[in-house]
Amino acid sequence: MNYYISDLHFGHGNVIKFDGRPFETMQEMEDTIVKNWNSRVTKNDTVYILGDFSWEKEDGWIRVLNKLNGLKVLIKGNHDLKNMSNSLKRKFTDIKDYKEITDNGRHVIMCHYPMPFYKSNYNDNNYHLYGHLHVTLEEDLMKDIKKLIDKKDDRGNSKNRLHFVNVGCMMPWMGYTPRTLDEIIKSQGW
Repeated sequence: MNYYISDLHFGHGNVIKFDGRPFETMQEMEDTIVKNWNSRVTKNDTVYILGDFSWEKEDGWIRVLNKLNGLKVLIKGNHDLKNMSNSLKRKFTDIKDYKEITDNGRHVIMCHYPMPFYKSNYNDNNYHLYGHLHVTLEEDLMKDIKKLIDKKDDRGNSKNRLHFVNVGCMMPWMGYTPRTLDEIIKSQGW
């Protein structure tokens, strides 16, 4: 099973206030995310982490990664470590800036950053997952872009809808929990 999540920001105290996260402390945030993660993810599942995993130094990364079930793929974000030791790199099955996979016959494009005009964006079987924007004006602008593009043309014909979505852990449909593509699609009403 594949799961997706972004912007966990382990060890980042200011993100609790920035996102309005429902935690009193960084430890409570970490404990909740680890519990949510491990309640769903088995050792054979793959979790695609779409950037900004942790603000901690390498030892903090390894400490948290050791608590988490499953195979982990890191799609690097702007706050992730730039230089990782081999021991940290081995905690991941892959580390990329951008990645495309097939998940149950559907094409998934992953990047930490949103791309409203992604590869084959009008193909109904393509999904672009991103993070980075949190709950900000920029995320509202992405939603506005989608609405403008998804509008019907002047003859009333529906265009194919774009399938891009923020999988930041703080988004209501994510709930600080890795989600499957089916769950993400359902949460968006596609």
